Amino acid sequence: MTESTYDIAVVGAGAVGLSAALAFARDGYRTVLVGGLDVRRDGRTVALLNGSVRFLEALGVWPAVAAAAAPLETMRIVDDTGSLFRPPPAAFRAGEIGLDAFGWNIENVALVEALAEAARTREALTLVPEFATGFATDEAGAVLTLAEGGTIRAGLMVAADGRNSKLRQKAGIGTQTWSYPQSAMTVILAHDRDHRETSTEFHTRHGPFTLVPLPGRRSSLVWVASKAEAERLSGLDDAALALAVERQAQSHLGAMRVDGPRGLVPMSGLSVNRYSSRHLALVGEAAHVFPPIGAQGLNLGFRDVASLRDAVIDGGEEGHGPGSDETLARYQRGRDLDVRLRTAAVDGLNRTLLTGMIPTDFLRGAGLLALSNIGPLRRIVMREGVLPRVGVPRLMQGVSSG
Repeated sequence: MTESTYDIAVVGAGAVGLSAALAFARDGYRTVLVGGLDVRRDGRTVALLNGSVRFLEALGVWPAVAAAAAPLETMRIVDDTGSLFRPPPAAFRAGEIGLDAFGWNIENVALVEALAEAARTREALTLVPEFATGFATDEAGAVLTLAEGGTIRAGLMVAADGRNSKLRQKAGIGTQTWSYPQSAMTVILAHDRDHRETSTEFHTRHGPFTLVPLPGRRSSLVWVASKAEAERLSGLDDAALALAVERQAQSHLGAMRVDGPRGLVPMSGLSVNRYSSRHLALVGEAAHVFPPIGAQGLNLGFRDVASLRDAVIDGGEEGHGPGSDETLARYQRGRDLDVRLRTAAVDGLNRTLLTGMIPTDFLRGAGLLALSNIGPLRRIVMREGVLPRVGVPRLMQGVSSG
């Protein structure tokens, strides 16, 4: 059995794992990425917010990503709950806070393919398309056992292996999980009218129904509904589904047709007791799982990676190794509050839509009305959503050097 040694090993070759491997290799660390690519098309997209765009620019992959993405210049919210306190539709425009777009929407698989292409040519990065079967630590670092034989040793192991992370389980890191009485149906659609780079979110009593622009007259849909209704919708033929979408969207984009694969995602959440263990750091869905609301999941995963990168760089300047206790404690401090706040925000929004209680409806409607009519408040909220000023990792500030 052969053993290879690296500074940093990343396990999991999704978008978060690929970005982590690229980030560390970019800084000169001998890095290995372990795992096979998942390029199945399931109708899911991600809206990359401003910080994620800057991060991808720093990794040198943004031009390839932008070519397959559509800008989100306006975000429109329509209260379709039937509440007595239903406010008028609200529109938020990126130009109001000096941005060309709040973010860019791209199919998940296209993003993974762009990151993978960059990884194949990145110096100091080795790709090992195998599954990991074992994980252990000793004084020198962490050791990963591969399915086809051989081991990998590294000072820092980065677990980017998803919500069912084997590395997290082997490290004994506890989790809290919860679920909602909903599922989200995802699908790619073509439509008769231009979306005008506008994302439209209908707040319904069963959850958000969100149409997000893609290049051309195409949009991605996340339709959150009761589990039974989401299963019914996902079982419709293309023509019936397109008609159901058009009606739910109040014909706002004209006639629809299904233009890509569809998926069905149970609405659930996961949080962890801590973000690291001995020589191990958790990133992405190994550390937190969100329902597909508010574009938080992958953007938060990229923020994990950029924050871990800062902790490793700063720890190194103080003489600590990438997987040292001091470096990982710095990472823990950098992630805890950010993740908790985002988790609470997404959970709170979803539950307020489901409750149907008059006081809750009143507060939600009053809040949206205030954002629509009070310009300074609206701009503060928009900036915090896409351009937070506190605790932003350096690569998300547009800083290209360590």
